[in-house]
Amino acid sequence: MKRIVQVFIAAMLTAFGVGAAHADIVIASAGPFTGSYAAFGEQLKRGATQAVADLNAAGGVLGQKLKLEYGDDACDPKQAVSVANKFANQKVVFVSGHFCSGSSIPASEVYKEENILQISPASTNPKLTEQGFFNVFRTCGRDDQQGPFDGDFIADNFKGKRVAIVHDKQTYSKGLADEVKKQLNKRGTKEVLYDTVTAGEKDYSALVTKLKANNVDILFYGGYHTEGGLIVRQMREQGLKARMVAGDALFIPEFWSITGNAGEGTLASFSPDPRNNKEAAAVVKKFRDQGYEPEGYTLYSYAAVQAWAQAAAKAKSTDAKKVAAALKSGTFTTVLGKISFDKKGDIKGETYMMYEWTKGALKPIKKISS
Repeated sequence: MKRIVQVFIAAMLTAFGVGAAHADIVIASAGPFTGSYAAFGEQLKRGATQAVADLNAAGGVLGQKLKLEYGDDACDPKQAVSVANKFANQKVVFVSGHFCSGSSIPASEVYKEENILQISPASTNPKLTEQGFFNVFRTCGRDDQQGPFDGDFIADNFKGKRVAIVHDKQTYSKGLADEVKKQLNKRGTKEVLYDTVTAGEKDYSALVTKLKANNVDILFYGGYHTEGGLIVRQMREQGLKARMVAGDALFIPEFWSITGNAGEGTLASFSPDPRNNKEAAAVVKKFRDQGYEPEGYTLYSYAAVQAWAQAAAKAKSTDAKKVAAALKSGTFTTVLGKISFDKKGDIKGETYMMYEWTKGALKPIKKISS
């Protein structure tokens, strides 16, 4: 009898809207929150967390508050799939992530099957959006945009120099290195060495020996800051003055923490710094007031949440198919400025700049003397 009364009361309360507050909308942030690339994971987590806090303070999305879940993939593909399945069980409707392309791509298959919308703030491998999935987007550029930029920069600024191309065999790394090779070859520069290393190793003396034997002047490295920093340091320790050029994964202070002064002159490509955008000023101030510098992919993560929220409002739904359609048909005001997406889910109009490590800081440059 007691059970019948309880059911009756619950039904009556629901019918009259008493105590029937909307459940939170559950979204998530995924990235390498532990491991060698945890510094990038921290950027993704900080960006998403602040975006959710700001949206909730302004009333949430569709009249509901957002609840943010986190998933640590450690940049491991298998762990990324486990994270994606966990999110599905938690009824997540949107994921800002992942960081590594090698994680985003396998996770995207789960998200497609589970009708979860994904916007990566940082995964640049073209395959992510070339799969043709309806639910996949990114607020960053692609390797086949960054690679040609890097290749042209090397060809324009280091004419006649002996160039080596090395990557660590990971999805992001190989994709970027191959795009640089393609562009250099197109420009008439043939690399004197194309080689690979294994991520996570500490001793790269064998590579340095090869670089020395080939009299390498310029090393394009497709990989992350941890290994890149060790390679630069070990090159200098063995008397090799070759200059490293790399992509966005060296755009992080931890690189200099590894190299110290040995990193002087290292070059890294990245998009124009979004911290300088007028649309980002208030958010940047919030981060700095918290004692955190929103560098690297922090604002790309923030923008991913912003774009999703605005698209959900436009679609009047959190259903992935409806939000995806809204994302592909609208323009969104974010900390990256006004952004829009093409039919594949790539951000339109992405550009790159070259930066140089100088006295522990990255400085944008247009041209350098070789």
